[in-house]
Formats: sequence, C-alpha cells, structure tokens
Amino acid sequence: MRRIRVIPVLLYKNGGLYKTIKFKNPTYIGDPINAVKIFNEKETDELVLLDYNASLDKRGINYKAIEEIAGEAFMPMAYGGAIKSLDDAKRVFDCGYEKVVLNSVLHTDLSLIEKVGSIYGAQAVVGSIDFKKNILGKFKVYAASGSKNTGEDTVVWAKKLQEHGVGEIMINSIDRDGTWMGYDLDMVKKVSDSISVPLIVCGGAGSIQDFKDAVVSGASAVAAGSMFVYQKKGMGVLISFPAESIYSS
Repeated sequence: MRRIRVIPVLLYKNGGLYKTIKFKNPTYIGDPINAVKIFNEKETDELVLLDYNASLDKRGINYKAIEEIAGEAFMPMAYGGAIKSLDDAKRVFDCGYEKVVLNSVLHTDLSLIEKVGSIYGAQAVVGSIDFKKNILGKFKVYAASGSKNTGEDTVVWAKKLQEHGVGEIMINSIDRDGTWMGYDLDMVKKVSDSISVPLIVCGGAGSIQDFKDAVVSGASAVAAGSMFVYQKKGMGVLISFPAESIYSS
C-alpha cells in the first residue's frame, strides 16, 4: 500500500496568513510561524506556502520573512509567489525550501522550468495550474491570482508543463476554492490520465472522503486550505491535520 501525501496550503501576504473563497474575499487566519509550529506537532507531510497575490500586486519576494517561516518547519516546504527568474528561485532554495511552485511566470517563460531543474532537479519544480470554467463553459487556465484568463486548456497546459520538465503538477480549482464542496474529480481524472508526473490536487476539499475520492480519480497527493485552518465550514480558526492516513494500492 502506498501512503498518499496530504499537504496544507498556506496563503501568505504581508506577514499574515489568509484564506480565500474562489480566490476572493481573503479572511485573516493568523501568524504563519505559529501555524508552522502547530503543523510540526501534528507531523504534517509537507507544507506549501504561497504569497497568493504577489504577481497581481507586483510585489517582490520577502526573503527575510519566508526564511524565518522555513526555519521553523520540521517538514519539507515549497514556496510560490513572485518567482520570476532563476536567481529568484535560487534565493528561495537558499531560504530553506525544497521546492519552488511556478505559476504565472510560466505563461511568459516556460524555460524557467528547465533552468531550475537543471540545477536542483526536476523534483524541486512544481508547475501550478489555477483553472476555472469560463462564460462559455470551457475550463481554462488563469494566471495572476485567477484574474487573467490565459486561454490555455487545462489538460493541454498540464501536458506542456510536463514536456518542459516539471517534477510535479498541482491543479487548483478556482470555482471550488474555499467551498468545502469536494475536488473537481472529472478534471483530476482528465489531467491524471494525460500526464505521468505526480499530480497534486487542490480546491474544494472538505473531508477525508474527498481526499480518498481524489486518489481514486488519479491524484498522487492531496492539498487543502480551509480544512486545515478552520474547525468546520463557517466556524472559527483552528489549525488541524487529519490523524487518518490516506493510502492507495
């Protein structure tokens, strides 16, 4: 039996953690270092820290802050947000992160995948895809925190990222973000069937069953935000992590 990775995704901005619903209406959650310490105690598999509006706000990376956060972590960490060059990526790795999460930048510079991978290995590069249904009912890839429709087909873009050498792909449903309504399992299956690198799914998880359903549909790892920072839907903040392990055959 293979144990499935369960990954909390922490949305970071200006020193605090936030949670969004459909990439909008951010709610302040708390201090990132305190959250990391709690996840240490709960023996979390790994963490993803995303400076979620960095590209949209045209902010650079606060290396001092993210280094302090990584310095408290006992588990592997990945960072995404405002990484625009190989030098940016190098500085993130120097801050103590094992992986970089690349999203908006890839719509203008796919070669960054190969540049980072050639030095740190493909396993250190996560290609992130935010997708949602447009007014025509087509699932398209969005950049800049979900504000820009790139026109790219979600499955086709996933295949393109794999061709350029990403070690993992993470897909995130904008329509389901923060809704607790479960993952878009149809998209999980479509992307999983089209790629051979590990697939991380995010956007909509509300229960352990959602994790299991995603694995059955082809996910290699499951990620979530609301499940790990709220007691229940509509209730107060409570950092948590499931005691139950997820396995697949």
